[in-house]
Formats: sequence, structure tokens, C-alpha cells
Amino acid sequence: MSNCSELTALAEHVRSFAHMLTHLHGDQLPDWIEAASATTELSSLRHFAQHLLRDLDAVTAGLTLPWNSGVVEGHVNRIKMLKRQMFGRAGFELLRKRALLYA
Repeated sequence: MSNCSELTALAEHVRSFAHMLTHLHGDQLPDWIEAASATTELSSLRHFAQHLLRDLDAVTAGLTLPWNSGVVEGHVNRIKMLKRQMFGRAGFELLRKRALLYA
């Protein structure tokens, strides 16, 4: 990897973003976006960083606050799976009973 400067730079940006994510350092996000946007040879990374600016407050909160919606998303995923299994076979009442039964 030392022969390819683009891969080395990309790996460093990904590592620093992962550190922000795992250690909840959302306050470092503007600096990371500025550094990632300055990379001319990594257009995909530059575009990703610029898209983060669209909803900077929400992204910063996600990288800073300890709360997440993982449990809720898990329940939504489970209910969607039940719905797919029952597609065309039964109505809402049976779906409701199965969702409550497997809660």
C-alpha cells in the first residue's frame, strides 16, 4: 500500500472517520470534512464529505450522542420480514398477532 499514495490517503481518512464514529468525537467532523474535501485525487471521498454537509447537524449528533435507533430498526426489520412471509396469505389481524407473538 505504500506504493499507492491514493490508497494510503484513503486509508488514513477512513481510519480517522472510524475513530470519530467509535469514540463519539462528532466535534471533529468539520475538520474531517474540510480535509476530505481537499483531496483532489479521491473524488468519491470528496463527494461523500460534501454530502455530509447537507445535514451536518444530524450527522454531528449521530457522531456525538450515545443514543441510537438500533433497537427500533431491529423491530421494523422483524415486522417487515413477517409481512414478507405472509404476503398474499392473510390480513392485518394475523400479521398483528404474529408480530405480538414473536415480540
